[in-house]
Amino acid sequence: MRLLKKPDWLKIRLSGADRFASTKMLLSESSLNTVCRSAQCPNRHECWSSGTATFLLLGDVCTRSCWFCGVKTASETLPQPSDDEPCKIARAVKLMRLSHVVLTSVTRDDLPDGGSTAWAATIEAIRKELPHVTIECLIPDFQGKRDSLHRVMSMRPDVLNHNVETVPALYDAIRPEAGYFRSLDVLRMAKREYALRTKSGLMVGMGETEEQVKRVLDDLAGIGCEHVTVGQYLQPSLAHFPVHTYVTPEGFERYREYALEAGFANVQAGPYVRSSYHAAENV
Repeated sequence: MRLLKKPDWLKIRLSGADRFASTKMLLSESSLNTVCRSAQCPNRHECWSSGTATFLLLGDVCTRSCWFCGVKTASETLPQPSDDEPCKIARAVKLMRLSHVVLTSVTRDDLPDGGSTAWAATIEAIRKELPHVTIECLIPDFQGKRDSLHRVMSMRPDVLNHNVETVPALYDAIRPEAGYFRSLDVLRMAKREYALRTKSGLMVGMGETEEQVKRVLDDLAGIGCEHVTVGQYLQPSLAHFPVHTYVTPEGFERYREYALEAGFANVQAGPYVRSSYHAAENV
């Protein structure tokens, strides 16, 4: 398949160079990973220029090989999580003077607890250092293991985020180690058993139809998910799944309006929207 040329609406205007540089330096000096950099997020300049970042727990190498994701993957044994990472993140949150922090992680299927103990420790460290800060957790599915999910959900983050990423018909092609209905179960558990504020997101432009996207939005609304993000898939490299379509701004507006009508309290839909984009607006 030939590469599609990016349309004009996908051009980014850069600003805030000083704040961007200081945020980049702080994260580098702290030896912390961010999904902004690891997943090649197109909003990195905007977010870092405003002093925000999404912290990436458990290293920067994932045990899964989703065909759409820019995060590094490996099949060999990975290092154990760093014991001092939770405190490092808490200190960075304090130095960045954040009022809202987003945590995410690589998927660590090699760990018995999926890394959930490190997740809980990081939430605890931030709250100990900065009890006023609100926390959003963009979690993996932990292979559906209830004890691992409980370990994170029982910490009661202000927002529990878990992305379905795409429509069910594309899972075998681009998310073979995940499961659409497992992801719905994670969000259902967070809402029904822990009464958490829930959020999810998906990418478009990978060959799905508009009706398929709307059915996913219906599924999420049906389990009480309050917040949703819809963004354009951008191919991280030639080795990744190809972009099939660039959805127009008008197409994203249709998704936004449909999601609002379906009952979502907050909807972010647009070419460069990602799961933590303007995350503080959800709390």
